[in-house]
Amino acid sequence: MQFQNKKKVATITAVGMYVPEKILDNKYLESIVDTSDEWIMTRTGIRERRIMENGATSDMAVKACEDLFKTTSVKPEEIDVIIVATVTPDMLFPATACLVQEKIGATKAWGFDLSAACSAFLFALQTGASLIESGTYKKVLVIGSDKMSSIVDYTDRNTCILFGDLASAVLLEPTENQNIGIKDSMLFSDGSGKDALQMKAGGSLNPASHETIDKKWHYIYQDGKAVFKVAVKGMADVSYEIMKRNNLTSDDVAYLVPHQANLRIIDATAERMGISKEKVMINIDRYGNTTAATIPSCLTEYYRDGKIKKGDNLILAAFGAGYTWGAIYLTWGLD
Repeated sequence: MQFQNKKKVATITAVGMYVPEKILDNKYLESIVDTSDEWIMTRTGIRERRIMENGATSDMAVKACEDLFKTTSVKPEEIDVIIVATVTPDMLFPATACLVQEKIGATKAWGFDLSAACSAFLFALQTGASLIESGTYKKVLVIGSDKMSSIVDYTDRNTCILFGDLASAVLLEPTENQNIGIKDSMLFSDGSGKDALQMKAGGSLNPASHETIDKKWHYIYQDGKAVFKVAVKGMADVSYEIMKRNNLTSDDVAYLVPHQANLRIIDATAERMGISKEKVMINIDRYGNTTAATIPSCLTEYYRDGKIKKGDNLILAAFGAGYTWGAIYLTWGLD
């Protein structure tokens, strides 16, 4: 008798998230910068965002993992790899993944941080899937965690209205069921966009100094108009292209799971894909842009609300600093 090895497919087997308690709403922002609730809602779709007051990115990541472990029989000591997608690590080194590993008791895991701004979760998810598909690893934690309030200048009305703090995690495991799991990805980088969205200081190019602090180079800088223009096209095009490459029609897609940066970008992506607003996951109104945590938090909330079913086709899409952008096509495998 001859046996054939079926290709291992990476599938999401558990989800979790952590939402900080403190709410920063538009009314409060009206009191500290020249803006209004109507202006913010019209241009971004954000009503409020959450702020982590006491703690760091790793603390949020740990709470998201603890929430995930409550829903699965998998124990921390069974985890093989931890990937933390973030632009706000606790420190440049050691990696936040190492801090998470120690705090959750994942005694057999190795891990690393992945920095790709708002596309980081997609990049990390594909990396984790590749580790699973290699056959070498069986349990990979992929975490999106960002304490964006730590790098936001709350005197800059162009950026302070956008960002919030959040963490969310997924567990990837192998399956031989070819009908579920991560099916395809299209991921891109273009460094020519580096000047439009960046944090200028804190790295080897501009180490911390009195000058960098005085110039506020340790905060997010964004050329909003430039980023919006390329983000609309980049996220919409890649979402459409991954559908086309996999012979998917709008009827085949249960949900678009977009990075939550701006409601107008999300609407443009859905329109390009030919899908209705009812098939678009949204939580930007409650959390703002939480960078690497937006997509996994949408997956967690919609799954727990019973809105995602096993067998549903999902298109995950993002655009971020770098520039970085991409899409992942997956079929949901959780009951």
